[in-house]
Amino acid sequence: MLCPTKIRYAHLLCPKLKHKFKSFTSSSFSHHHQWSGLQLWRESPINPNRAWGPKGPQPPLTPDNVHFQTGSSSSLAELGALVLSTSDPLTKSQLSHFAFSKWCSQKLSIGLSDPPVRPSRPAKPELVPPKDIPTPKDSGLPLNAYMLHNLAHVELNAIDLAWDTVVRFSPYQEILGEDFFSDFAHVADDESRHFAWCVQRLSELGFSYGDMPAHNLLWRECEKSSDNVAARLAAIPLEARGLDAGPRLVKKLIGFGDNHTSAIVARIANEEVAHVAVGVYWFFSVCQKMGRVPCSTFRELLKEYDIEVKGPFNYSAREEAGLPRH
Repeated sequence: MLCPTKIRYAHLLCPKLKHKFKSFTSSSFSHHHQWSGLQLWRESPINPNRAWGPKGPQPPLTPDNVHFQTGSSSSLAELGALVLSTSDPLTKSQLSHFAFSKWCSQKLSIGLSDPPVRPSRPAKPELVPPKDIPTPKDSGLPLNAYMLHNLAHVELNAIDLAWDTVVRFSPYQEILGEDFFSDFAHVADDESRHFAWCVQRLSELGFSYGDMPAHNLLWRECEKSSDNVAARLAAIPLEARGLDAGPRLVKKLIGFGDNHTSAIVARIANEEVAHVAVGVYWFFSVCQKMGRVPCSTFRELLKEYDIEVKGPFNYSAREEAGLPRH
């Protein structure tokens, strides 16, 4: 039997599964391989290397010249809602870094806020169904810029996904604990740095984010889990698609003759291991609070929320991040 506290947790964290309890024992978690670098990532100082120089990541040569209208935003959730409500992509990226830096340096409260129904977006890129995304040949961009534009779009969505997780589930902070929100704010900061690298490199190639259409599939998947912490955490390890696709993109870029862009993509793919590890860690943690077996819960949530997982999979990178094959 589950204790009343665990029943309360299950109702709040995973409402659609509240009548589907299965027995839980500590052995359900004993074989979980956690990424060895997770604690080091958590304890790492704020990363200032938001530009990409001749030798790799470096601080910007000039500081951000954007003045943030943060108003009365005095908590992590309020700042996260401000990021989500910011439409200009570069400002969103810079504000994301500002919010995480302020959280770390000023010991803000988590606070409470309501996320917007959808994150604010610029007029370009035009969002179209996936089937209407042009092929590289028809995009008007060379292959390296085409792949980089797609990656920039993924990273922008990842900023919003992380902040939406912080803001949307801020009412459950007593259950989830402060580290949950700190981890996802940290993820948002990393993703904002990745987006800045992509935009800088696109500019060096003579292009901009918005020069070709993009799809809204990533956010549609995110919206499915807006009412359920456990489902959101089940969906977040889909960031492992970056682990799957990263090495293939690197090879294509090297084959295209663009070693500079390939180095950026390789670095981003390497840093995504931490983000997958965070999603897996907190999914296991929530399952433990609910008294549920992670593997079966994961499968049920994917089915319940119609979340599709497609291969091919980079099993070695996924397993390094703590995401078991099963």
